[in-house]
Amino acid sequence: MAKFIAKRLGLCVLIFFFVTFIIYILEYSLPTSYVEKTAMELATRPGNTKSAQQWIDELNAQYGMDQGIIKGYGIWFINSAKGNFGDSWSQTMPVTDLFKKCIWYSFVMGAIGFVLEIFIAIPLGVVAARKQYSITDYTVTVVSLIGISMPTFFVATVFKLIFSVKLGWFELVGMQGRNYANLDAMGQFLDLANHLVLPILTLTVVGIGGLMRYTRTNMLEVLNADYVRTARAKGLPEKKVVSHHAFRNTLIPLVTILGGSLPGLFSGALITETLFGIRGIGFYSYHAMTVGDIPFTMFYLAFISILTLLGNLISDILYAVVDPRVRVN
Repeated sequence: MAKFIAKRLGLCVLIFFFVTFIIYILEYSLPTSYVEKTAMELATRPGNTKSAQQWIDELNAQYGMDQGIIKGYGIWFINSAKGNFGDSWSQTMPVTDLFKKCIWYSFVMGAIGFVLEIFIAIPLGVVAARKQYSITDYTVTVVSLIGISMPTFFVATVFKLIFSVKLGWFELVGMQGRNYANLDAMGQFLDLANHLVLPILTLTVVGIGGLMRYTRTNMLEVLNADYVRTARAKGLPEKKVVSHHAFRNTLIPLVTILGGSLPGLFSGALITETLFGIRGIGFYSYHAMTVGDIPFTMFYLAFISILTLLGNLISDILYAVVDPRVRVN
């Protein structure tokens, strides 16, 4: 297993190299010169002593944009390997500092939503499979199809209309209430939690449909297997047949889905955070892409690439853990 992990990590490094190189080419080839736009903004700020051309030359040299694609990428890769991703043009602060500032809001939302998805979708998928063609099965199927079909912005808009506009239970956007500064530590925590309820609910509703449907399909396949019929023929209780024989084998394909969910825990919910004004990494990445903040965009996409590669590696490891038949040579 250790040899397998070492080989996969080496492959991940190679894949990461090519992925970031493609990303750099795309950023380098953007039709609009965001470097010039940023330089013009910096040149017009109060107290500035540099001309726009000086800012252009400095920014191009800083990010290797004047060295061509190959040399420019080499400069970026060496600097990023040292932990130097430059400064965010839109937020005028180091990219790593901005990341530390916003990542935990996204992680809390993603983690809570992920846990809720597991505890809602998987049990409902199992129940629907056990009661195939019943009212329960049809209800779960309809709910899952609705969750899969509805886009995030629609779900968020409906929740805001019902719970913010009609009922007035939550704020429409933002992370702080009007009296946030006058509250004590516990009051500020509860105020922040109140603002995160609707975004987390949106993430949960959007995410449970696919997982619920996937669980039901795999559970039905396992329940119709020969060894499950044999277990029932031996007189084992239905609860034990489902929990000890069927569900454990259903977990095998599920771990692939769950392991691949790692990027979602840290990458932020770009649309949800933007709609609700939650200043997580998804919110800042959307803003960076719209204004041409190349340093933060490069960092964010490289960060997503790392999470995706690690998620796939974790899925492979978990697959071997839950299925003893899998042997790594």
